[in-house]
Amino acid sequence: MVTWNSAKVIDGLLESLRPGLDGLDWQLIVADNDSADDTVARVESWAARNCDAVCRVVHTGGNLGYAAGINAALTKADKYDAALVLNPDIRLHEGSVRSMYEFIDDGEGTAGEPGPRTGIVVPRIVDEEGALAYSLRREPTLLRALGEATLGARAGRFAPLGELVMDEQAYQHPVVADWATGAVMLISAACLAACGPWDESFFLYSEETEFSLRARDRGFLTRLAPRAVATHIGGESRVSPELWTLLMSNRVKLYRRRHALAPSVAYWGAALLREAPRAALGQQRSRSAVKALLSRKMLD
Repeated sequence: MVTWNSAKVIDGLLESLRPGLDGLDWQLIVADNDSADDTVARVESWAARNCDAVCRVVHTGGNLGYAAGINAALTKADKYDAALVLNPDIRLHEGSVRSMYEFIDDGEGTAGEPGPRTGIVVPRIVDEEGALAYSLRREPTLLRALGEATLGARAGRFAPLGELVMDEQAYQHPVVADWATGAVMLISAACLAACGPWDESFFLYSEETEFSLRARDRGFLTRLAPRAVATHIGGESRVSPELWTLLMSNRVKLYRRRHALAPSVAYWGAALLREAPRAALGQQRSRSAVKALLSRKMLD
């Protein structure tokens, strides 16, 4: 679990751990990114009330980001066969992690057959009202960037045109996704060993995209466990202009990491096409994003 000033939301996650992890042996490692509130005190209070649970707090020494927190926590864990990565605003439903764990593939392929293994498992995510939250994603492509720039969220209804998987039927089956929301992920030890640490250059946003695509490059799939459910009480709709700017900038940075300069310039142009009209209409977060996208260092 990675925390930063998470006191307002962490109690609900802590109380959901036991029912969510029922049937599994587990320990809790909290990487705290220098919280100024009583986040750590709340974790310690929970640990005192649950004295049979193994709980460790890792102080990272600063607000280092999600990926750095994950890496710091993993270095302090006892031997494990799978690691559950959590945002503090997640609420695990009863038995959810056991359902996810059943999809982890420790053999040489799904169902013992040679081929890609399931190394990352995600639950079906719902919002606070219980409505499905679209959490599965397709690989970023230039066409999808253009589709989202022109069609907005609707682009996700058409696989070639949008990253977001908006087919509700897809969330009823153990489908494979290119990547998924990183707020709650179960990752096999084999996958983590093959991939190495999470990329800390992505302070927030796109770190889960980068890790999932890197895992796929190494033969590990991201799969949905449809019977596993988690509530996410946060969401991108609430992000500040600063965070939205980081989200858009990191999308371009990730694409550049995986592609040559020419297609990366085109992808950058699609991102600018998406944000510029909104900025012209006065949307503050898009104005901030456009300013960042026009930075000289954007495609370095």
